[in-house]
Amino acid sequence: MIDLKLFWKQRVLEALEAYRQGQNIQSPEVDPAALVMEFPPKPELGDIGFPLFGFAKTFKKSPNQIALALEIWLKNQNEGISGGSAKAVGPYLNVFYDRPEIISKILERGSAEGWFDHKPLLGKRVMVEFSCPNTNKPLHLGHLRNNVLGESISRILSLAGADVRKVNLINDRGVHICKSMLAYQVYGGGRTPADEGLKSDHFVGKYYVMFNALKAEDPKAEEKAQELLRRWEAGDTEVLALWKTMNSWAVEGIKATYLRQGVDFDAYYFESLTYMKGVDEILKGLEQGIFYKEADGSTWVDLEDIGLDKKVLLRKDGTSLYITQDIGTAIYRHHDWPFDQLVYVVASEQQYHFRVLFEILKRLGHPWASNLYHLAYGLVNLPSGRMKTREGTVVEADDLIEELSGLASQEIAEKGRDESVGDVAGVSEKIALGALHYYLLQTSPTKDMLYDPEQSLSFTGNTGPYIQYMGARASSILRKAQQGKGSGSLGTVNPQKLASPADWALVRQLLSFSESVEMSAKSMEPSVIASYAHDLAAEFSSWYRDNPVLNAEDPDLSASRIALVAAVKSTLKKVCGLLCVPFLELM
Repeated sequence: MIDLKLFWKQRVLEALEAYRQGQNIQSPEVDPAALVMEFPPKPELGDIGFPLFGFAKTFKKSPNQIALALEIWLKNQNEGISGGSAKAVGPYLNVFYDRPEIISKILERGSAEGWFDHKPLLGKRVMVEFSCPNTNKPLHLGHLRNNVLGESISRILSLAGADVRKVNLINDRGVHICKSMLAYQVYGGGRTPADEGLKSDHFVGKYYVMFNALKAEDPKAEEKAQELLRRWEAGDTEVLALWKTMNSWAVEGIKATYLRQGVDFDAYYFESLTYMKGVDEILKGLEQGIFYKEADGSTWVDLEDIGLDKKVLLRKDGTSLYITQDIGTAIYRHHDWPFDQLVYVVASEQQYHFRVLFEILKRLGHPWASNLYHLAYGLVNLPSGRMKTREGTVVEADDLIEELSGLASQEIAEKGRDESVGDVAGVSEKIALGALHYYLLQTSPTKDMLYDPEQSLSFTGNTGPYIQYMGARASSILRKAQQGKGSGSLGTVNPQKLASPADWALVRQLLSFSESVEMSAKSMEPSVIASYAHDLAAEFSSWYRDNPVLNAEDPDLSASRIALVAAVKSTLKKVCGLLCVPFLELM
């Protein structure tokens, strides 16, 4: 199967070009951007329409005449798709699909996914970097947005045909790590996470927060943390031993949260192993005259010619900065896994950093640097304001998921669904993740957002649980059909039976799946898929409310509608997967 809209746009472009040549019109080839596609206001006018007003001046013909000429040309080509046809309707060329045949294909495949066979990103290798936590604290609400954005866009790009590699750069070095270590040396007493009954990353994060108390007691606490960093960089065995222990606790706990969230990676990189890789690259660029030295010995790049000011790359003592590390890591990664594109999922606050990084890599002569992309996302705020980790006011990821799971469990109990749901704890956690992930993805990534836990858990409206509920509803209908309930067991699937406007409206919604995936992949916007998920769920809800499925009087109609429900379920399941929303058979 192919994308019908794309097919017809290409066919109409061919017809326009043939008309231009046939009329000996002395003008450039028809610009694809000039051909607009619309949806007719009434189904009887067609499924898609092409207004031709914009071609009247060039072709020196009325749009009505052009539409009629295109209709004749397309009929003479005798190359419709699924029996579809094009017809002149005034100044428009409207396309009418052969609905029974299209419905037949949908029912045959059991979902809308088969329409996405053209795979626009096939053969493209895309590396996606996301999460990138520090090993001095557990993941928080902001990380959850980063994680689900990275995981979701990776799945969408993969469905669009790309070969995707998900990577994570663990920030396991620096003075912030040393602050946790110093606080542990003072207050920890050699205790372990098990001793205090804490998840290991929460245990480490506790001491990062306690560093504030240490500063109040010891005015030299900051200096001592810097001294720990110097000893770490010098390879002090005692400091390295504590660093390895506390980092292992942090990473172990963070990976447990990834598992809980349904996020995984193809490769982990660690800052402690990559932070020196950029120094040699900077020195090479210095020799080539790409960079320059100031009088104090520090190395800089001058980007004022493109409005990015001057940027220091190496301190006067030769030590590296974040930008130095990122330069080396990008080059190392491309050598490790040659990519066509590298996507960085990082907060919008770092936009300047990435503009500088990308420009430096271009000036160093790396052709792939033109395909680097910063998927910037806004802050996730709380009703009380911005999160601050050091003050301990942050909403930790595990605690939030736990709270949401509890609220979902309470909702199940209030509805008296405990027995029918079965595994209440498991279902509650999946509802919580569906609520959280959908809420974080439904907004365009660039926008700041206020997270409202109760609103995200609503079973009505534009929410994850609403979409999960529609999936469970479709599953329930299919279970009853398999049990022989209703008239469908006596009938035969016949696409001709799905002839009502409501049936076609639902099928059209299924058909737009491929367009949504392509649009989402090209724009790096999972919110496009979130919008599609809600539209499909709402269309299905309206359809099954007004159109009997199991109890249709005509057994063939019942059997056909059951098959359509199966296609909806399969598509909803695929869409939920793209959004990291657990699909539920029971709810």
